[in-house]
Amino acid sequence: MTTPPLTTRERLINAMITTLQHRGLHGAGVSDILATAKAPKGVLYHHFPGGKDQLAVAAIEATFSFLCHKLDTYLARGPDVVAALQAWILRALRGLDDSQFELGCPLAAVALESTADDVAIRAALRTGFADLRGRMAEALVQAGHERPRAEAIAALILAAYEGGLLQVRVAGDTAPMVQTMDALMPMLTVEKKT
Repeated sequence: MTTPPLTTRERLINAMITTLQHRGLHGAGVSDILATAKAPKGVLYHHFPGGKDQLAVAAIEATFSFLCHKLDTYLARGPDVVAALQAWILRALRGLDDSQFELGCPLAAVALESTADDVAIRAALRTGFADLRGRMAEALVQAGHERPRAEAIAALILAAYEGGLLQVRVAGDTAPMVQTMDALMPMLTVEKKT
């Protein structure tokens, strides 16, 4: 079975994700995005009338969709939430390692560069991060954590994930994320009441 070719819209979104990973939001030039997407000039505004910002929102939404899909896939493999979250984090770490620490998280890049004027971008980030935290918290509740603790741990996991990836990228070494995981994962085990 062959995969159908990407549509122009999908190529533009993927090009924006790649550009965000390499250059961030403000370093993302329209000409570079179009060249990466192998798309003619006028096509960006045909698919994204709001221009680069609207494309950035679509890239953010696509990235969160991918992350949520991966998380759901790992969680569906079995009841071990710790193993699922470790696999999810390690997948991102492998991707960063495979890129020789050049491809950062597009979400962190755009979040750090966004300003109060970037209303749609910040709304997409807020929604996506909340969705990821919610999925993690629900898995932790299913594993036996009280909901308030599950929500707090989910927030900590996501903060550690984003911060760990940032540290790994600038260090050119996976050690900061491995240390973070070693410290974080024991918190996920539910203590049995006696």
